[in-house]
Amino acid sequence: MTGVGIARQELALGQAIAAARRKAGMTQQELCAKASLSYSTLAKIERGAIKTPSVFTVAAIAEATGTSVEALAGIETAQAPITPQKAYKTSKTGIKFVYFDVNGVLVRYFQRAFTTIAADTGVSADAIEAIFWHYNDTICRGEMSLEEFDSILAKRVGIESISWSDYYLNNVDPVQGTHEIVEWASEHYGVGLMTNMMPGLVKPMIQRDLLPKIRYEAIIDSSEVGVIKPEQAIYEQAAQLAAVDPTEILLIDDSRTNLMAAERLGWHVLWFDDYRPDEGAERIRQALEF
Repeated sequence: MTGVGIARQELALGQAIAAARRKAGMTQQELCAKASLSYSTLAKIERGAIKTPSVFTVAAIAEATGTSVEALAGIETAQAPITPQKAYKTSKTGIKFVYFDVNGVLVRYFQRAFTTIAADTGVSADAIEAIFWHYNDTICRGEMSLEEFDSILAKRVGIESISWSDYYLNNVDPVQGTHEIVEWASEHYGVGLMTNMMPGLVKPMIQRDLLPKIRYEAIIDSSEVGVIKPEQAIYEQAAQLAAVDPTEILLIDDSRTNLMAAERLGWHVLWFDDYRPDEGAERIRQALEF
């Protein structure tokens, strides 16, 4: 078998495991605890970075997710298209599927976590922000767990323990204008999330009504797919999960760098300013006229 064929099988197994985990309603951390796996091992398996995970590991994952080893290993290729769950409408500009970014589009003010931690620890907000950005890309790629980051952050600020996820979740606010447009768009188009996000945050955000409670056709969480925007691979995976042509996808994001990367691949793009959410929501609605 060629190296390409092997790589595709590894990615297919990783995608099957990630799909089974999401179907079971489990985060990566929850699956690790239930299957007695390390976070780094599971993250690498889901990314296809481990060439041959042991049959015992796959069996433990299968049992923990309520599926079978055969089901996990039975996908032939990662390139198989996913059948859309509904018939999408097409906008006047040819859009069938919409990806919404999270930070800066659906929620805002996560930076308030820096000042809150500063108030609680006596360490300057600038110092905390510097620590955060030093590790952010690594965590968002799934190469470091939140528990590992929490341990580093606690040590750097001189306290026994800290939970970044708690500070994040308690400080972000939903952008109401876009929540309404997401709900409207989901009635007519395929809708998904595409976010550079630390592990295990999307699910509690939905539970807390920080994100719209709709049926997402695809959730591209960087910490689960192992790449971040604006890297090309994340857009390719997103297009595959959307199951439409790249020219039929709209990305709504607050980063022009992320948008330019999508535009180079033929996507429609729309820059969102969370300080003018009503204006942004109206621009989205206009872009999705049919």
